[in-house]
This record gives sequence, structure tokens and C-alpha cells, in this order.
Amino acid sequence: MRLLIISLVLMSAMSNAAADPKIPLDQWIARESIPVKTTSRDSFFTAVDQVLTALDRKVTLLGFGEALHGGEEILRLRNQLFQCLVEEHYFTAIAIESSFPRARMVNDYIHGRGSNYDALKETGFGQGMGQLEANRDLVEWMRTYNLDPSHTRELNFYGFDIPSGTMGVASPRLVLEFVVDYLAKMDPAHDMARRKKIHDLLGDDAAWENPAVYMDPSKSIALTPAAAALRIEIEDLIAELRSRHPELVARSSKDAYREALRYAEIARELLNFHAAMGSRRPGQSPAKVLGTRDDTMAANLAYIMQCEWERGKVLVFAHNSHLQRGQAVWPGDKYWGTADPCEWWPAGSHLAETFGEHYAVIGSSVGVSKENGIGEPEAGTLEARLSARTHPMLFLPTGSGDFRELPTRSRSTKNPTYVPLNAQVANNFDWIAHLAEITYNRGGPPLETWDAKPAKKDQ
Repeated sequence: MRLLIISLVLMSAMSNAAADPKIPLDQWIARESIPVKTTSRDSFFTAVDQVLTALDRKVTLLGFGEALHGGEEILRLRNQLFQCLVEEHYFTAIAIESSFPRARMVNDYIHGRGSNYDALKETGFGQGMGQLEANRDLVEWMRTYNLDPSHTRELNFYGFDIPSGTMGVASPRLVLEFVVDYLAKMDPAHDMARRKKIHDLLGDDAAWENPAVYMDPSKSIALTPAAAALRIEIEDLIAELRSRHPELVARSSKDAYREALRYAEIARELLNFHAAMGSRRPGQSPAKVLGTRDDTMAANLAYIMQCEWERGKVLVFAHNSHLQRGQAVWPGDKYWGTADPCEWWPAGSHLAETFGEHYAVIGSSVGVSKENGIGEPEAGTLEARLSARTHPMLFLPTGSGDFRELPTRSRSTKNPTYVPLNAQVANNFDWIAHLAEITYNRGGPPLETWDAKPAKKDQ
């Protein structure tokens, strides 16, 4: 009954909006936005019901983007959103912007294997994300849910980012060893020769994971003769897996085979990423590198959807720039050693192409965050208009809004990952979740260590 009432209200609102297309933007926001009492579970669940009802019923992959890395309240919102989606909307899995192979250990933990979170917070995540207390809260809630015998459908946890190492993007070793171990169970006699050949071609992991490559591509080993030979070896592994598909499925299982093939494909994509890093000229835009990463992220999500399609729906959480449908733009910064902005097609654009109406995305926006160096938004920007509603949080649909003349606010003075909304908001996102004020992540590293550049005004 609650969903029926919500549907009727939304149909009436959409009809009114269509009848008056010239309504001023502020009035349109006042009419279309859904305020949320962040301290009320009922208020939040009701608002999410309205958002899900307004989206196409065919949506099985829902993106939730974060406007920056470093927003505590955004992570809490993600946790609360996932709980609502699990309890009310048949979602069974979450995929976050963390290392694909490492997340396997986290998934084991939420299914009751392993004794405590601290044992995997370093090894089960990429980029130090296991240190964030909100991620601990998410994982512990999922474990508690799965261990409750009253729940008939267990939840799954995935990372969908490119594999990461101790200092940067990972060596291919971990994903290749997974494939070699799988094939060794089928052909023990051939194991040692294959394993030794790959080991010799890989060399030292530290050379693959050298962070100096970001500033000086000449330090990459991805274009060496050994790396070229390794690429051929990986192609041979993929060809063998595919040519023996019926046999390998019969001798293992469909899921085990599919996972091994995905790991082999990730090894190939990882070498493509390292090659893109190594071939980039100093000061050149990293667009090819970022595009290669996002293509891998999209392929990982396609695999995850294959795993979950008979079980339920999937929530994917990452930076807005990864999940938006339109082309992503990143300003130049010291991290890449370039002052030029770059454009690339993010994972969300690939997902929209692959899944069509089955993919929807909610972006997030921020009013103020003193800890992250985000001051009051300039007048006329979408963030200023949303904050003027004086609600701590609200949802806003983007489909019928006129954002064409919308100015873009200033970036952060401290946090280089913050990206404001722009006039393309309706093209990029189906809904916006706006938070009037946020703080910095619990458990996150000191923001000063990020070496952010001074704020710049987007043009």
C-alpha cells in the first residue's frame, strides 16, 4: 500500500512538472526534492521507496556515487541505503571501489569464515579502505545479516576496482596465481613448468608497483621484453580456458570456471593498464590510463552481475566520476605531473551502454565540509540551491530539471578528489543525494598527506 500511494504521488508530480516546463529552477527543486530526516529510519526508508518507485522497475544495478573520497556522512548514507535495499528491494550484493581480488577475503568473512575484521582490514581492501570505520560497520552488518538463520538469501561483498598492491596498482602476480592454481587442479603434471615460466617473467613485484611511475613513466617495466612475453603467456592462458570451457566446467563448476576466466582477463587488463602508464609521456594527460582502469571496473561489474542475476540486485558504490553516464573530466594535479585536465569514458558510461534501462545511478553532492576544505557554495550553483532548502539531506530527481545555464562552484582547498556538480548533472545521474554538511572519514589518513593543490574554479 505504501508503494502504491508513493507511485500515485510521483505520477501526479511528474504530470504537473510536464505541464509547466518553465518553472524557475528553485521552485522546481522545492517541489520535486524529497527531504530526509537523517536521524529517522522511517523517513529515510520512505524516501528511498520514493526514489526506487520513480526509477524504472527493470533496474537491477544501482550506482551510488560519492562526490569525494573523504566524506564520512556519505559512507554512512551508503550503509543505510544498502540496508534499506536489502530489506525492502531484493538487493543481495554490494560492490565498492576497492581491489577486485582482495575483496574475496572480505566476502569469505561475511559468510562466517574468519574470526575478526582486524585480520583482513589491510589484506581485504585496496587503497587503505579497510581502515575506514564506516567500511567496518558495513562488513560487520553484512556478516551479522548472513549469520541470522531467519534470512533465506545471503549477501555478497565485492570489490570492482583494478587490483592494488602495497604502494600502487598491483603486480599481476596475485590474479595470475589464482588462474594457475585453478588449472593446476586439472593438470598437476603441467603445473610446475607453467608456474616457473610465469614467475620468471613477473620478476619483482616492487618494480610493477613502483609509485614513481606516476611522475616518471620511464621507470615502468611494463614495456620490457619480459612484460611482452608475459602478455603472450596470459593470452595463452585465456585461450586455453576458453577452448577447454566444457571440460573445465564439468571438472570443477560453472562458477569456479567463470571466476578463473575473469581473473585471467583481469591479468590481461592489468598489463594493459601498466603499459598505458609506461607509454605516457611526462606531463601528458592520463586519460588513456584512467579510461583503461574504468573499462576494467565495468568488466568486473558485468561479471558481478552474472554472479548475482539469479539471486538479486546489486548496489555499486564509487566516486561520482566513475559511475556517471557522461564523459568524466579530471583537472590536472601534482599526482599525475600535469596541469592539463583530461577526459575519459568512465565505468558508468560503459554500464549504461551494456545494461541500458537495467542501470541507474544516484550521484551525491555536498554543501559544506570544513574538514575537506569545501566552503559555502557560490550563489546560483546547484549545491547552493539545494542547501538553501535547509534540510540536512534530500533527494532530487534530475530528469525534468533545466540545468543548462547552471554555474559550477569552486573545488576544494584541501581535498583533490572533490568534484562539484555541473550543467551535465541530468545526463550523468538519475537522482542526486545532497548532504548539507559532511565531516572527514573516521579512520582515514590525515588529509594533509594527500598533497592537494590549491582550489581552482571549473570553467
